[in-house]
Amino acid sequence: MCLCAGAQEPERLDSVIVSASRAGTHTPVTHTDIGKEALRATNPMNSLPMTLNLLPSVVTYNEGGTGLGNSAMTIRGSKGSQINVTLNGITLNDSESQEVFWVNIPALTALLSGVQVQRGLGTSANGAGAFGASVNMNTAFVSQYPSFRWELSAGSYGTILTTVSGTSGLLPSGLYFNLAYSAGRTDGYIRNGEVESASLFAVLGWLKGRNSLRLTYLMGDQKSGMTWDGIDPSIYAVDRRYNGAGKYVDDNGNTCYYPNQTDNYTQHHLQLNYTRQLTDALTWASVADYTRGDGYDEYYKTGRKFAEFGYPFSSWQGEKKSDMIYRKKMDNDLYVFQSDLRYRTGTLKVDGGVNVSRYVGGHWGEMLWARLLGSSYDYASMNEQDAWYRNTGVKQEGTGFLRAEYQPVSWLTAYADLQYRHVDYSIVGRDDKASSKKIDYHEKWDFFNPRAGVTALFGAHKLYASAAIGHREPGKSDIKENIKEEMIPIKPESMLDIEAGYQFSAERFTASANVYLMEYKDMLLETGKLSTSGYAIKENVGRGWRRGVELAAAWKPASWLRFDGNLTLSTNRLRSFTAYLENWVDGGYKEEVYQNTPMLLSPSVVGMGLVELDPFQGWPLTLSGKYVGKQYWDNTGNADRCIPAYYFVDLSLSHSFPLPTGSLGVALYVNNLLNREYYASAWVYRAWDGGEYMEAGIYPQATRNAMVKLTYSF
Repeated sequence: MCLCAGAQEPERLDSVIVSASRAGTHTPVTHTDIGKEALRATNPMNSLPMTLNLLPSVVTYNEGGTGLGNSAMTIRGSKGSQINVTLNGITLNDSESQEVFWVNIPALTALLSGVQVQRGLGTSANGAGAFGASVNMNTAFVSQYPSFRWELSAGSYGTILTTVSGTSGLLPSGLYFNLAYSAGRTDGYIRNGEVESASLFAVLGWLKGRNSLRLTYLMGDQKSGMTWDGIDPSIYAVDRRYNGAGKYVDDNGNTCYYPNQTDNYTQHHLQLNYTRQLTDALTWASVADYTRGDGYDEYYKTGRKFAEFGYPFSSWQGEKKSDMIYRKKMDNDLYVFQSDLRYRTGTLKVDGGVNVSRYVGGHWGEMLWARLLGSSYDYASMNEQDAWYRNTGVKQEGTGFLRAEYQPVSWLTAYADLQYRHVDYSIVGRDDKASSKKIDYHEKWDFFNPRAGVTALFGAHKLYASAAIGHREPGKSDIKENIKEEMIPIKPESMLDIEAGYQFSAERFTASANVYLMEYKDMLLETGKLSTSGYAIKENVGRGWRRGVELAAAWKPASWLRFDGNLTLSTNRLRSFTAYLENWVDGGYKEEVYQNTPMLLSPSVVGMGLVELDPFQGWPLTLSGKYVGKQYWDNTGNADRCIPAYYFVDLSLSHSFPLPTGSLGVALYVNNLLNREYYASAWVYRAWDGGEYMEAGIYPQATRNAMVKLTYSF
């Protein structure tokens, strides 16, 4: 199994809407393709970011320490809010935060037909997140024959997962249907890292002649323990599995942990795709999408002030504070319509399309209990009056793009890609402190994002170069936190991305080298402080850059032996950065100015090595190792606030037994084979109280752990 070099599947009528945002063989965009079989061969515990961990420039971590639950990744140091993620051409990034919360869409690898990861600005994609990388996923390909698959996996930390899927294949009438259901649970490595999740995927389609019609439904449901605060470094030194979420002292003086300190969310995606091949050269594809999400976080917090929650009193029987249980709730609706035209001849490919969307997201708080008031207090009436907080965000977008590839001669392709985005965004209401100022924010942005490049093919050799300009608007948390803190208004950020690469492809050996220059203006970067809703506060930084070289190679000297590897060497810097420390002595802020300072969570060295052995033909054994260089917690480059370089090795072994009907597969996965103790991400908050005060959270990853998977398929 190899995730490092996958062949791109041929374009078909059922996947035209997906190919609109994907790079082809001649497109001068740095990308990697992963096929269906490679996705299914990965560890079933892994969420999609963890599955992509071996790709060039990718760094991942999981808050609970395993693969299930809240996972995140960076690509070339770009965080999740800068990575555009699409499913069948529709963006999955939350319209307000611009993040993808992978825990809300579990077991994706069992559903996908393929994934393309583009590094850099890539091709035009809908949504705001394509500002460092894109992840384009599809479920679109129609199987020609009926099939059934059942998977049962079990392993460390009480992890159990099961997936059942089947397809009718393409029937003589042109109809087909696919159905998949997955459920899983784990206790997690970190205390309170338990996850219960389920997903349902259903497709009803019709493919006949020049027409394709498909209705797709995807549901994700999850309940997970809160792990996003991380672990204080001093506690990590004693107990790396500790998590203080929900900690309190009861009336008898006993230390307890609230059992329902959880994140709960359900999401429904409904897509209707229609594709019509108008002529041999011209194809029209459209999709209408509706996404509904709702959920809540539930907290037990000690010593909270009554005045912060909208109570009709600031003190109760002389007490101003109490332990409280409350929920932060949300719901959202996203409506999208997208329509594309494709034109193909022997020397010319032209794609053009439009995308319009409307997002409405509500956020409000509900008080459940306060220790001093007891259970008899009328919390329901208080919640009905929105005494605590309620705010609503509305985001409307219109996007148009035109992309062309032209071959004036057989070995040369010229590429141009023009995109225009209009964004209209408003936030109205009050934030989660009743005393906070009312939010009344309205803004519009217009962005023009051009791309151009060339590709030259000479037999086994490929050369390409491209330049692209991208813009991105601030997210809700960026805007909201700046409004609350009365900081300088933030602006959209922009980037110039220059890429140049070389690829060599032979029967037994492939190699590639890519140089990238990602030059930022007004980049939005974290200060290290987290908002009350768990997001990092950001501010504009005038100039910054990510510059590097990506190397990859794969060699198969024999049918039973394969080697893969990749290495990224980069420099990720800010020309000038000012850190603001809250001054608890005199008020205001204490400033620290840094020049030519490294960006946070941006390692300068990332590498992977993999060897696959199958000397007995049918028992492939894979050993893969990942190395991630030193990363800083913040943008100051302080050696006392950094994640030490780490590496780990994973192992997998599998075999398939033929049966009279179908086959039975067995697979063993061992993560962190060498039992390394490391942490993979961190945050920090600093203040001034006459000396430096610091709070920090780090995210330990699990030590050696194992999974076993049984698969029956026909």
